[in-house]
Amino acid sequence: MNTHTRLHHAKPFGAAVLLVVAILFSIASRATDAPSIPDTLQQRIMACTTCHGMHGEGTPGSGYFPRLAGKPAAYLARQMQDFQNGLRKYAPMEYTVRQLSPAYMQEIAEYFAAQQVPYSRSPLPPVSAATLQRGEQLVSKGDPARQIPACASCHGSQLTGVQPSTPGLVGLPYDYLSAQLGSWRTHTRGTVAPDCMAVVANRLSASDITAVAAALASRQLPADTHAQAAGSLTPPLPCGVLGATGDGT
Repeated sequence: MNTHTRLHHAKPFGAAVLLVVAILFSIASRATDAPSIPDTLQQRIMACTTCHGMHGEGTPGSGYFPRLAGKPAAYLARQMQDFQNGLRKYAPMEYTVRQLSPAYMQEIAEYFAAQQVPYSRSPLPPVSAATLQRGEQLVSKGDPARQIPACASCHGSQLTGVQPSTPGLVGLPYDYLSAQLGSWRTHTRGTVAPDCMAVVANRLSASDITAVAAALASRQLPADTHAQAAGSLTPPLPCGVLGATGDGT
């Protein structure tokens, strides 16, 4: 190949190299000029607030995504750990928390626990007076004949939760409540052993679950919606999240 031929072939090659370099330089320049994402907690919790609301108020219109605001921080952190460890199943949540460190999950939990925003009512399906009466019985008194403790015996006299690890039940959507009780029965929701909620849920019939969810979702909010103080009651069953004896010890 003579010199003229080599130069003829070299020109297109050199032009291609210059074009690639120019493209890479352009991409790098645009990346440099792009606005940086602020490293703030509000930015980092956008995956949470998309479903649960900017302040963790929940999305009542959906009938499903629960309120996080004001719930005990230890409870919220535990739920993220349970999703991460495969004890609680819901694909979007499992994906969201997969790479989070314990410290990061605690930071998120403390943010939502500190939020104080108004409660909103969720849709309630039509249920009979007898169903609501049965639900109120289970919520307030339980069913001793079937060894079902009252919801209030663990979740507080006003169902607002108990520090540091027991969530409030008031203000939660009917669909969410019934789905979670069902999840404990089907082993798609669990927590560290002994899992007291799994024990209770498996003593409830399907009609009991409807009744409890309807009674809780239709309850009027108490004047004070804060969780009760730690140690203000002793749960009737051993609960791993509270300590092996069920009383936090």
